[in-house]
Amino acid sequence: MNQSKPRWLKTLTGLTAIATLTVPVLAACNKGEGPGDKGEQVLRIATPYYGEEDEYFRQQFTEIFEYNNPNIKVEIVSAINQDQYRYGPRPEGEKPEDPNEKMKELMNSDNPPDVVMLNFEQLPDLISNNMLKQLDADITKDKFDLSDVVPAVIDGIKSAGEGKIYALAPTFSSQVLLYNKKPFDDAGVGYPKDGMTWDEMFDLARRVSKGEDENRVYGFSFNQYNYGSKENLFHEMRTYTAPLQLRTFSDNAESMTVDSDQWEKVWSTMISLSKEKIFPEPIDYSKMDAARRAQMASGEYNPFQNNTFMNGKLAMTLGHTYNINELIRSNKNAANIKGYTPIDWDIVSMPSHPEFKDVGGNVYLNGLMGINAKAQNSAAAWKFIKFINGEDWARLKSKSVNQLVSRAKYIQPRDGMQYNIKAFYTMKPVPVQDEMSELYREFQYIGQVNDMGREYFKKAIEGTVTVREALKEWQTAGDAALKQMKDNPNAPINIMPGGGSMMMPAY
Repeated sequence: MNQSKPRWLKTLTGLTAIATLTVPVLAACNKGEGPGDKGEQVLRIATPYYGEEDEYFRQQFTEIFEYNNPNIKVEIVSAINQDQYRYGPRPEGEKPEDPNEKMKELMNSDNPPDVVMLNFEQLPDLISNNMLKQLDADITKDKFDLSDVVPAVIDGIKSAGEGKIYALAPTFSSQVLLYNKKPFDDAGVGYPKDGMTWDEMFDLARRVSKGEDENRVYGFSFNQYNYGSKENLFHEMRTYTAPLQLRTFSDNAESMTVDSDQWEKVWSTMISLSKEKIFPEPIDYSKMDAARRAQMASGEYNPFQNNTFMNGKLAMTLGHTYNINELIRSNKNAANIKGYTPIDWDIVSMPSHPEFKDVGGNVYLNGLMGINAKAQNSAAAWKFIKFINGEDWARLKSKSVNQLVSRAKYIQPRDGMQYNIKAFYTMKPVPVQDEMSELYREFQYIGQVNDMGREYFKKAIEGTVTVREALKEWQTAGDAALKQMKDNPNAPINIMPGGGSMMMPAY
């Protein structure tokens, strides 16, 4: 089980300085909204990782709320004790703690939290176990307007609750299709559009791919960087396969499910695009001209040396807000970047599959919070969630360049520019597969069964076996690995490609 901290917890926002300037404004907006009880109330907020001493969480979510509500004391409690292995490693053979199970234990404890911070993957499980309070009644009672909350957030939340709302998220992140206009102009091809299918996008990529070796302009890449290995495509294409909800093994992890027509179609599509040189190829240093080799040998710094898009060699790629921010900064400072040519660019919504229209793009809901069904202070809990998902908080938070607030009114292009900012929030999150989430929590090494497929994909892309033969081999080896995992759940899998035994590293 990967216990790395969620991405939203790693983003620095500089909220403290902003809050200092905006607290009076927010206080004025919320004047007269103090708790009815003049005595001190305690609001307990449970997070997966961060506890009472965490400064970032308070800066991000609670400081302004506490300022506006002096009678409410916020206590932050962590579901996972981050200090337990600080002074020594985990004992050999001890299974890592499951954050989801630890959160459920905390919610059912004698002193349960009122507010619960969640990952989107946890939401269906908590809802199905009746552990979260439904928020629709409070939303209706207080006439809390959610009409401006973007589809990427509100539709994803409703899908997890079968149309009902059990949590809200004040910010989110997602992907878009970022494109360089020049390759399209050079090829006389129209620009990408919102709402394209993957096949339509791949067709555009073929039409703008041209040139050879160092002069090659590639049509599309799942990322901007050249990592020098075609088999990396095995992991990158998960963005393409996730909306299809393709599974590598069955609901009970008894057998593999990769020996199928659908998996064959996906692999064949990716390998065909690779062979057509639609995707960027590994750098072949032997074919570089003398000037380029001399430049690299001299150690001359090029900030975009391995960034195919920023080098103007890539027509389309997937991008996040930080990619857009880098592009804007680079264009502004082009005169100071040797060899860099400003890029005329725009964005459109992520491509989707016809059978799963408007789903995909790695939508991530940041700060997703719900109310514990056993909350001791449910009124204060709703007041807090309403506050951080309200317009005042969104207006303040929209000053950040690293996050997108959930209210469309405050999602605007940077610096007065004109680009298709709506592309960031039209897609919906991929629905959570409850069975798969449960298996990943139960078996800490089950991810290795997926990762071992990379070796079989490599064989297929190199042409030593057909696509279907490679999938059959993965099916056979994966079945053996699943059996080993079931027999010894706490041991790493040691089935190697081809069916022999070896210790596979944890990814």
